[in-house]
Amino acid sequence: MAILNLPPRRNPAAEPQKLSLFPLNAVLFPGGTLGLRVFEQRYMTLVKDCFKRESAFGICLIAEGAEVGAPAQPHPVGTEARIVAWDMTQPGILNITVRGEGRFRILSSEADREGLLQARVEAIAAEADMPVPEALAAALLPLLQAMVADAGAERLPPPHRFEDAAWVGYRFCELLPIPPIARQKLLELEEPISRLEIVFKFLAQRGLVK
Repeated sequence: MAILNLPPRRNPAAEPQKLSLFPLNAVLFPGGTLGLRVFEQRYMTLVKDCFKRESAFGICLIAEGAEVGAPAQPHPVGTEARIVAWDMTQPGILNITVRGEGRFRILSSEADREGLLQARVEAIAAEADMPVPEALAAALLPLLQAMVADAGAERLPPPHRFEDAAWVGYRFCELLPIPPIARQKLLELEEPISRLEIVFKFLAQRGLVK
């Protein structure tokens, strides 16, 4: 999948804020959900703090390093994650489900004493609401509607915004079988129509749309 490497535009009105980071070998998109198994002490601390403060944390794709052990180096653009469900089926392992909110850019980060990355981040302006162009809608929406139905409400809870170009693009990006780095580049794109055009080309090359 060919993707233009264009950095997201900064939001001049956004004030930098502090955010704890959870680097993963996965990409979370705004409006998407992701299930996590938490067992390292640093991330247990993060989750407890989020419960206490009713706050979010940041999920970023790992650029260098691993999910466990020494702090990983994250890609600079990630998504705020808010815990929407949790359970503990065995001692010492917490299962949580998070929902993606807004995107952010990391300005700086450092690990605390527990090895948890603490970052100064800048919010990236949300993409403007715009309809899916008619030509793309005819090809893409029936396929996405089938994919959403197959995934089920637990994976993709309503409301389903099939009329919104950004929502449609994000859902394709998280459902298609593409490498994490491709998902990351698609997350970083600023134009929802450009993202949809890349998705269309990917599907057309595989004979899934015309």
